[in-house]
Order: sequence, then C-alpha cells, then structure tokens
Amino acid sequence: MEAWEIALIVLGALVVLSYVLSFAFKMWAKSAYAHMLQNPATSCDIDAFVNTDRNPVNYGKVVMAHKLRLGGRVPSTDPIPLETHESSHVPGLLVTRKTGTSSGPSYKNVTSIEEILSKSSKKTPVVVATIRMGFGHHRIAYSTCSWALKLGHPTIFHDLLNIDSPESGLIKSTDDLYSKFSRYASEMGGVVEKLWGSMMLSGDADALRVANLTAAHLQPLLTAYPKDVCLITTHQLCALVAAAAGFTNVCNLVVDNFPQWFLTVPRTLNLVQGPVNYQVFMQMGVKQEELGWAGHWCPAELVSNIPTDCGRRIERRKKGKPLRLLIPVGGAGAQRTFIVKFVAALAPLVQEGKVQLFLNAGDHAHMKTAFLEALDKSSLEFDTVNSTEGVMAFQGRLLEAKNEPTKNVTLFSFDEYFPAVATTDILSRVSDVLCCKPSELAFYCLPKLHIRRVGDHEADSAKRASECGDGTLEAREVPDAMEYIDLFLNQQDFLINMNEAIVRNNDIGIYDGCKKAVEMCVARK
Repeated sequence: MEAWEIALIVLGALVVLSYVLSFAFKMWAKSAYAHMLQNPATSCDIDAFVNTDRNPVNYGKVVMAHKLRLGGRVPSTDPIPLETHESSHVPGLLVTRKTGTSSGPSYKNVTSIEEILSKSSKKTPVVVATIRMGFGHHRIAYSTCSWALKLGHPTIFHDLLNIDSPESGLIKSTDDLYSKFSRYASEMGGVVEKLWGSMMLSGDADALRVANLTAAHLQPLLTAYPKDVCLITTHQLCALVAAAAGFTNVCNLVVDNFPQWFLTVPRTLNLVQGPVNYQVFMQMGVKQEELGWAGHWCPAELVSNIPTDCGRRIERRKKGKPLRLLIPVGGAGAQRTFIVKFVAALAPLVQEGKVQLFLNAGDHAHMKTAFLEALDKSSLEFDTVNSTEGVMAFQGRLLEAKNEPTKNVTLFSFDEYFPAVATTDILSRVSDVLCCKPSELAFYCLPKLHIRRVGDHEADSAKRASECGDGTLEAREVPDAMEYIDLFLNQQDFLINMNEAIVRNNDIGIYDGCKKAVEMCVARK
C-alpha cells in the first residue's frame, strides 16, 4: 500500500475511535449523572426547575465538575444535632453550633434547638441560614436578623460553616479557593482578572446542577430543624440544601443584580432586590410562585434612621465640612493595590482638611499592613480602633453634628470576624460617602462611590445604584474615582441629590427588602 493510503486508513480509524470514545463517555456521564441524583435521593428536581428542553444537561461537564469537587464521597444522612447560645455581639440573637461543642465564657445560655423552637411565643421563630463566604452573605444575614429581631421574632443565626462537621469542611475548602482567586485576580489584573470575571458570569443551569449535587451531601447541616420552620437563606447553597431536604417554607435572598440560574433554587421563594432580576428570572422560566421582588437588603438601623442621617449629610455639605469617606475591604481581602493607590491620591485632600478617611481593614492582616504603609508613605496622622466597643463609641460621638474625629484618618482593624463585618454598617450612619466595590453594599441606603469590582457579576449592581440615584457608576481606575471625589467636593448638589434620592426611595420601600423577606416568610408559615 502507498504511504498516503496507510495514512488515510489510520486517520479514518482515529476518527472512528474518537467518535466511539466520545459516545461511550457521553453514555457513561449520563448514567453517572442519574446515579448521582439518587445518591442520596432528594426532594429537589433540579432538571424540572431549569427545564431541560430549554437548558439541556451537559452530562460530561456536570459529572466531571462534581467528581473533581467531591470525588467518590459517600454522603451521610444523619442529622447533626444542634444547640444555640446567645450572640456575644447582637443582643437577643441566638447562634447555632453542633451539640457538645466546647463552651467558653462567651457562650451563654446554651440550649438545644428543639427546646428553643418548642418554646411558646406570640411571634413565629425565624431561622436565617448563611455561609461565611466573604463578607457579603453574612452582612445580608445580619441585616435580615436585625429586622426579624425588630419585628419581635425569636431569631436564630445559622452559619453552615459554624457547624463543626465533615460537611462544613467541604464548604470551607470552596471558600478558601474563592477568596484566594479573588485576591489573585484583583492584584494581577489583565488576563487573569478577565478570566475570573468571566467565571463569575458563568452561573448557568449546569452550574446550578453541580451546586445541587453538592447540596445533597450537605443535608445533615440543616435536617435537625423541623421541615416547616421559617427559613431565610442568604446564600443559594443553603437554599439548595433546604430544598434537597424537603423544607417547605424557604425564602432565598438573591445577592446581586446579575441574573443567573446559579442564584435561584426550586421549592423556594426566590426574592430579588430590583426589577431587572425579577423580569429576567421570569423570562428564564422561574415560576411566578417561586419568585418575588422585595427590595434592597439593608439593616434595620440604617433604614430606620434614613431621614435623620441624610439630613445630617446635607447640612454638612451645605456648610462645607470635610467629606467623610468610608473605605472598607471586602471579605476576600482583594483590592489591595487599588485601595492603596486611592488612599495615596486622597492624601493631599486629607492634609488640607477637605477629606476624612475611615479605613476598615476588617480582619485582614495584610490589608492593615498595606494601609499602615500607605499612611506612613503619605505622612498622614491617624487614630486606630480595634474593638466593637470602640467603633460604637466613635459612631456615637459623630452622631452629634458638632463633633469631628480627632484626626482626619481613622484606621479600623480587628482580630475577629464579626466586628470586621459590622464596622462598615455602624460607620455608614456617620459617613458622607461609602467607597466600595459594587457588591452587596451597592444596595445600601447611603451615597456610594463604586470603585473597581472583583468579578464581572458585580458590574450590574453599580448600574442599579446609579439608576436609583444613590450611587455612582463604577470607577475602574483611581483617576476615575478622583473625578467623582472632585464632584462630591465641588459640586454641592451632587451629594445633596443622592441623599434626597435616598429619602424618596425610602418613602416607597426600596430599602425594606429584609423586612419584607421576614414578613413574607412568616406569612407563608
């Protein structure tokens, strides 16, 4: 035979072999997916929810993603017994942990979950389930708790990561990867940032299917509760776990303004913050009875004081007082390069007394170090606060209009997680502008300067704020951010208009999302 004939036969054989192997892989993946759905069996029909006619399963993608995440793990079906103790940070709030976890001085009135839920009460108990993955999900959870407590409901804060177990370990490994890659993308920029950004936009039906398979393994983290308990979730994975376990009264608070299948859950009332998500989710095929529009996820104290706080900001601007900028770091600890450059650019205005900085490094040691280096380099004097009590005292003093900080820069840093999250909420009342990436904070009820995002899914949240009139569009580079600072300082109406918009928004309930979520969930009981 001629060489070309041999080559042609070999090529044909390779094509046939490739087709046979591809067909065999698809058949194996389809069978493996069916097996995964039944091991363990759950109450959640994810394929019916996303409609396989419109969103067919990519069996290979789903199966391989699940195997890479969990391998051949054998799931447990035994509920993890739970107990509660009083929160050392939020009066009246109960926090869950695994029964028998060693106690310490901060754990008061330890009580089994069964006893707590069996106590007679005029108000329905509310469980708020979340995952400590960055600051955002926890912040929304605490906002929801603030309203549940304000409305008089016995309130239980249930962080899946706080339940010491192999199941919580699965979640933690995912959180560690998310935080690490968020920091890498933010610091490296360029191709890496674009790749990470595109990944944050890829929450399609298959991504939801993968999350659903993971959630089936996490059921023991929730099954100690009665199936009809009022359950509000601020992370979609919590809602997926509840759906898998057969819970009947679940409200899932959708976290941002970019609609993706990954954010929604079957057998659940999926609540959104604005009309875009509501309309697009309905267009995607989410059933009307599984979708609601509640409003922005904001804490009770901020919303209750909107008229007073906005009035104080307006008076400060009219009198030409220093512009107070609150600059927090997100839970993943990303944005270091941008924020350090931003502080350096603001330094001349700080030295002139035109700007005051409230820098919240959270519980990130590397951000505290970065802030210290930036302040030293710019020769800026500063005070430090490192406790919740110190933050509350700082806020209390500035709530009196006549008072100003003792120095133009105050650095807040902590060893614990809770004050790292809560400080931004506490300081928002006495800040003129919140300078933040367009994350969950983009929906807060104070003027916002949106700085460089971490993940492209956040871009639409800045657009929502700008259309509501309470925030800027995203400033991708420091010079862009400084242009907005110039407007805040030199165009008096720019900041005044934002505060007036916030008051109008409040009058029509835009910031009542968490309050409405509690009311909706209780009404479904």
